[in-house]
Amino acid sequence: MSDAITVREQLGAAVHRNSALSKTGLLERIFSKAFNGLVYPQIWEDPEVDMAALEIEPHHRLVCIASGGCNMMSYLTAGPDSVTAVDLSPAHVALNRMKLAAARHLPDHESFFAMFGRANVRGNADLFDRLVAPHCDAATLSYWNGRRGIGGRRIEMFEDGFYRHGMLGRFIGSAHLLAGLFGVDLKSFLACRTPEEQATWFEANLAPVFEKRLVRWIAGNKASLIGLGIPPQQYDALAGAADGDMLAVLRERTRALFCDFPLSENWFAWQAVARGYGENGPVPPYLREENFDALKENAVRATVHNRSLTDLLGELPAGSRHGYVLLDAQDWMTDRQLNELWSQITRTAAPGARVIFRTAGIGTILPGHVDRAILDRWTYHAERSRAWTRADRSAIYGGFHLYTLDG
Repeated sequence: MSDAITVREQLGAAVHRNSALSKTGLLERIFSKAFNGLVYPQIWEDPEVDMAALEIEPHHRLVCIASGGCNMMSYLTAGPDSVTAVDLSPAHVALNRMKLAAARHLPDHESFFAMFGRANVRGNADLFDRLVAPHCDAATLSYWNGRRGIGGRRIEMFEDGFYRHGMLGRFIGSAHLLAGLFGVDLKSFLACRTPEEQATWFEANLAPVFEKRLVRWIAGNKASLIGLGIPPQQYDALAGAADGDMLAVLRERTRALFCDFPLSENWFAWQAVARGYGENGPVPPYLREENFDALKENAVRATVHNRSLTDLLGELPAGSRHGYVLLDAQDWMTDRQLNELWSQITRTAAPGARVIFRTAGIGTILPGHVDRAILDRWTYHAERSRAWTRADRSAIYGGFHLYTLDG
């Protein structure tokens, strides 16, 4: 059986809950098929919150779900012993491996930032060909040298605005078109200089859009949020945060993204509005000039695998890992999948190990779903989790959660 077939089967196992002939089952299959391509050009979780919760030390060995890689790359700036990243999307794996090779072999922060910060610079493809490609594995090379329809090689996305690509990039582009349909120029938000101006701008410009009939229809359609990387089962959890009123959830979380953090500190708001990082705006830790030397030195400590987290953990020694980053993947899982995952997490966790994850809904999803004999070995930090939920600048999730292994 080929690796590609195995990954497709794992994607199906992760997402498919209903018959392919049902409406929900069809949406599940559309979602899993999309994950064979690029979904997240950048991750939509705040790595600074992750790093604070993980309390990374030099001897720590971390395991994470890769997604767009901003998390893995940022953790490396803190100098852990190792980071092992996994993802079921071959595109995400290729992106993460390229980022690692670029960190090691590009000569300076300026060239690294041109590639992944500005991500729209003519000459980035040549930079890849000369300095990064010789250090990439065959699968990564094949992906970035592959064609994107009539638009040239995939690597050329870094010359015409990488963050406009992928499922998330296209979703944000659609949001700009929708706002423009109602006379709102989202980029005008960048003129705000204080949180008070941000709140005033939101109430005057975006809040009325959520009252439009078309927007109400879109919010009530599960297919419309696949572009955000939200499968049908997670849609239900997201809507459940407001008693089934998806429009209310989207309005509040959009308000939080635009208003709860100063624009000068929130690179997620920049991504949503400018569709990229600002020239002098905020960026995640791995893109900061002061962190580049540490990133270059530590990039060799990370590995990226195209497989499921549970399978990978099954091959690791007992008691060998200190931190686990699950993103929001558990929202998709059945009880059986959750128990298999947490059995392996508990087996491989060192005393005091930390697990962090996010949920579309507000509360932790584990009680009542993970076997009590497993969960009783872990302590849930409710107050600290609520504080980090409030601190997460991405603002899209209902909850951030921290568990630590007792003993």
